[in-house]
Amino acid sequence: MKREEKASISIMKIICVSIILILISGIGVMAVNTNLKDVKIILQNGYEMTALTSKQTVSEVLEENNIVLEENQKTIPDLSEIISAGQSIQIADKSYSEVQISKISEEGVETTLEELLNNYNPITEKIVVEQVTIPYETITKNATETDNSNVTNKVLRQGQDGLKEVTNKVKYQNGIEIEKILISERIIKEPVDKIVQVQKNAQTSRADALPRTSTTAVIGGETYKITAYCSCSKCCGKTSGRTASGTRATAGRTVAAPAKFAFGTKLNIGGHVYTVEDRGGAITGNRIDIYVSSHAAALQWGVRYLPVSVAQ
Repeated sequence: MKREEKASISIMKIICVSIILILISGIGVMAVNTNLKDVKIILQNGYEMTALTSKQTVSEVLEENNIVLEENQKTIPDLSEIISAGQSIQIADKSYSEVQISKISEEGVETTLEELLNNYNPITEKIVVEQVTIPYETITKNATETDNSNVTNKVLRQGQDGLKEVTNKVKYQNGIEIEKILISERIIKEPVDKIVQVQKNAQTSRADALPRTSTTAVIGGETYKITAYCSCSKCCGKTSGRTASGTRATAGRTVAAPAKFAFGTKLNIGGHVYTVEDRGGAITGNRIDIYVSSHAAALQWGVRYLPVSVAQ
């Protein structure tokens, strides 16, 4: 009988110990379950995921889910913040909160950082290609040499707008453009400048008024080939307006003549008297170059064949 009692007591002890162990395990499981919490993670591209975690800080939750931040990214809340159940972790560009705070400061709205973060929406990026007009410029050439109210504007060439293709990286938030970064530009069509010449209502110079008819020259019975030039680099390779004789070239007076005419010689060319003040590499034989006020006037003169005589 004593052996049966002892065996019974031993069984009761085992049962009690087992119950105690079960209770301790249950309490441990309940404690673990109590520490688990749901946390929403929102990536920068807008993708959302829910994580069940027992971690405390934002950085620990990201590490647990194998999420690594890039250099230009940050988290909201900050990595060191304690995360609570039901809270969201948002991954955003580092410049985002600065833009938002700047806008709110300009508008004078009072808010807290927590409210600001709760109203956060993801930033989207798009590559935008557009065609942009290149306005033409207007170039004005003054052919009068002096200020004169009695002038008119003559359009020598009409202007045309150009066209270019521009590629930008544009950032949007809440459907609003917040940043635009130029990636490339490509010219599709170059603009054509408009050229306007300001000229007197009357003829610009007596030299331009010479007749276009051809007659026999008085000197040696030869006809002289008369051309025109101005003080631009295209006509004489320089823009100083200084002649070979040292004078300043003047429309209606100065001509470039061959060396057989000394400087200062007066020449009657088609009824108008000019003074030999200049030379030219191409001015030889029976050719004379008349100085005019502009390159446009020189082109307009063209080539003429006129009678030439030495004026007395």
